[in-house]
Amino acid sequence: MNDLSITIRPEAPGDAQAIERLHERTFGPGRFVLSAYRIREHVDHLLDVSFTARIGTLLVGSVRQLPVMIGETPALLLGPLTVEPPFRSRGIGRMLMERALKDARDKGHRIVLLVGDEPYYSRVGFKLVPKGRVTMPGPVDAARVLVFELVDGAFEGVSGTVAPDWSKARE
Repeated sequence: MNDLSITIRPEAPGDAQAIERLHERTFGPGRFVLSAYRIREHVDHLLDVSFTARIGTLLVGSVRQLPVMIGETPALLLGPLTVEPPFRSRGIGRMLMERALKDARDKGHRIVLLVGDEPYYSRVGFKLVPKGRVTMPGPVDAARVLVFELVDGAFEGVSGTVAPDWSKARE
């Protein structure tokens, strides 16, 4: 089982149910009270910068990104990133993140924000947001708010509250 052929591809609308079941198994019902999920209630993730990981036809991982604003600055919020438990520690999460970040950069996005564990996400270049620069809705541990600049210097001078990008809100 060490030689897995992983395929990373853009998320398709038909993947939604399988991804939701994956989120149920890995995060449980408590996920809906998290600040990042509160933002996701209003704005859909962007399929062109969200990806799935498959082994054959089996969906084993997913990463999504949705449009947000940090104050007046557009950004993406990465997450959830999840991999089926039996397939963790095989680099699938990293492959999903690297593809998501590359395609976001290629499509002209400048900043990606997330709430997560710095030791894990720093391996691909995420950095801790300086205390007080960004406020998430609801209770969030400031030591878990991380940023990735897709363009050098894109986060300079950026601050404010993270909110859904209402220009892309569901109707």
